[in-house]
Amino acid sequence: MAVLKVKFTKTKRDKLAQILWILNWVSVVSGIILFSLGFFLKIEIKKRNALMAKGDINSVPNMLISVGVIACIINFLGGKICYDCSDANKFSRWKLVMLPYIICTFCFTFCILVGALMCYTMRNELEESLYLGLRDAIKFYKDTDIPGRCFLKRTVDMLQIGFRCCGNNGFRDWFEIQWVSARYLNMASKEIVDRLKSNVDGKFLVDGVPFSCCNPSSPRPCIQYQLTNSSAHYNYNFLTEELNIWMKGCREALLDYYTSIMRSIGIAALLIWLFELSVLIGVRYLQTAMKNVLLAGDLEGESDGWLLENSFVETAKYNISIIKNLGKANQISTVSGMNDPNINVQNTNCGKSNVTTKAMPAA
Repeated sequence: MAVLKVKFTKTKRDKLAQILWILNWVSVVSGIILFSLGFFLKIEIKKRNALMAKGDINSVPNMLISVGVIACIINFLGGKICYDCSDANKFSRWKLVMLPYIICTFCFTFCILVGALMCYTMRNELEESLYLGLRDAIKFYKDTDIPGRCFLKRTVDMLQIGFRCCGNNGFRDWFEIQWVSARYLNMASKEIVDRLKSNVDGKFLVDGVPFSCCNPSSPRPCIQYQLTNSSAHYNYNFLTEELNIWMKGCREALLDYYTSIMRSIGIAALLIWLFELSVLIGVRYLQTAMKNVLLAGDLEGESDGWLLENSFVETAKYNISIIKNLGKANQISTVSGMNDPNINVQNTNCGKSNVTTKAMPAA
């Protein structure tokens, strides 16, 4: 029994073909939107590529870009097919193409769904990539004279100013590394020498943060050095007073930023998937209705259209049997003890033959 069978008249088939022709062109625009969203996300990731560890972060934008390009091609072809389906004579040349087209389009719409879901599942990979990337960027913050790292100081400073954050997890990350370059340390100062000797690794560690961590909207001048020493500043208590530096870590700030972008892209991709699925259902109805018209031989008469010719269970069993028999295509049939007749047949000797030929009888 057919699934969701609908009866179509000649007028309904023509209207359905015209509507699907328009919707396919709208789908081309949706493909351009998917491409643009993927390209936008790729650019946003590339902007802060130096702050991320290498990983599969670009898999989502690459997926969206690829799906967007494929959407434009498939829907352009679908528009041409639906336009010709308004004429039964023109449909005959697409008759053998439509079913493979519908199957390919179904796989393509599934890819859109996968791309939308990937926008919601890559948060953990993104968080790990940001954690490792920011850790290395802060570690090499002081290396302004080393090729390949000289840009990291400016990158980190602009990040902390723009996103109002400080450090990787928080401002205390700066306490654990030497972020002041050795060229700016006065080695004649006993205090600096003693601080270097007091550290096992010989690093100059201070309870301070770079200027980019300062909150310019704070009424008090920024306290960026000796943050944990209440006696070093007038009318200051580290334990009770709110610090005038950014408290949020840059990993959290960037993660929130990219998560909001991917959530918006995911919603847009889901809506496009639902739209593409509805267009695909319409094309399936049109294909089956036109096919039945040609089988009936009455181009002006009514015809049935459906999603599946048989029930879901029967269709599943049929497809499973096809898949199982794919591997048996090259096997020798042994049904009922019958062997392949070509087995044990001697090869033809194309060279000299020892077989004695009989002489032709005399007339």
